[in-house]
Amino acid sequence: MPGETHRFRFSITARDPNSSARVGRLETAHGVVETPVFMPVGTAATVKALPTVMLEAMDAQLLLANTYHLLLRPGPETIRSLGGLHRFMGWPRALLTDSGGFQVFSLDTLRTITEEGVTFRSHLDGSKQFLSPERAIEIQVALGADLIMAFDECLAYPASHERARQSMELTLRWAQRSQTAFWRAEVENQALFGIVQGSTYADLRRECSRRLVEMDFPGYAIGGLAVGEPPALSYEMTEVTVSELGEEKPRYLMGVGYPLDLIEYVRRGVDMMDCVLPTRNARNACLFTWSGKLHIRNAAYVRDPRPVDERCACPVCRRYSRAYLRHLFNAGEMLAATLATQHNLYFYLDIMRCIRRAIRAGTLDKLAAELKQTEEIEAG
Repeated sequence: MPGETHRFRFSITARDPNSSARVGRLETAHGVVETPVFMPVGTAATVKALPTVMLEAMDAQLLLANTYHLLLRPGPETIRSLGGLHRFMGWPRALLTDSGGFQVFSLDTLRTITEEGVTFRSHLDGSKQFLSPERAIEIQVALGADLIMAFDECLAYPASHERARQSMELTLRWAQRSQTAFWRAEVENQALFGIVQGSTYADLRRECSRRLVEMDFPGYAIGGLAVGEPPALSYEMTEVTVSELGEEKPRYLMGVGYPLDLIEYVRRGVDMMDCVLPTRNARNACLFTWSGKLHIRNAAYVRDPRPVDERCACPVCRRYSRAYLRHLFNAGEMLAATLATQHNLYFYLDIMRCIRRAIRAGTLDKLAAELKQTEEIEAG
């Protein structure tokens, strides 16, 4: 069968009785990923401030790297010559690469879209670059990630229905071309996901989902959300989309979100998520805890001997005080970003562990209520 991938399987092992949440098992050439899963973002073949050994220690199962950034430097052929992205970045577990579409389309004034693809200027040096569905697949095959994405067009919010339909149709044509290019590459240990677009229009989301399902991808991503629309609308579009994607394939919602978002999307049937929020906030001295957000630069913590989160079992909370982390940030020490990132990612991964346990136990609603109480609270 064209496009058949070896060592890629997805199975459901538990379901929540009160929602569409499920626990799954995603088998890849670089290990098993238990879903629902949160993927730390390693844009340029690194999760900023953390070595991969720390990510392994906190049991991150799947990392995301970015096609656009790796195309610009060091280049996919360089990475291929060094044994592929896993070996290049020293990561033995599963990897996912996006298609580069979101980054390219976010360039706005630096790009030109045609049926063939997108011509754009590098944000690094202004050099002229081109991405098409075929080129995006060629790059991702060279990188060697376990899960790769079809090339798509990501619209800004808001967009008119007419513009959203035009974009959806282009995305579907590009999905077919991406799939054909992937089949021609004859790779064995990668799986290609299609991406659902349609802005915030339920009819377009349903239509795009149905037409992608007809193409029979091994998994499906939900793109074009978390781009400025209200959370309630994002939840609604996710639910609408998932309802058309079937039960047997994994569903990946791109670019979300806050801790409460994770559980809300899981309740709507999402299996995979990624977001720069825990790492970016960490570098800006904002830490997530089970008691709410903690802005560690605040003067209130200058003599605070407590850990960042007394409920957290991460190495940072076991060893260091709030006063110490505040000192590191105020002194401009590089270690501040490392420790804060380590804590925030551990916290996100711990939430996912709690979500999986709650689905199995039928207590997901209780966990959601607990997270909702802490979402907008400043930790004491």
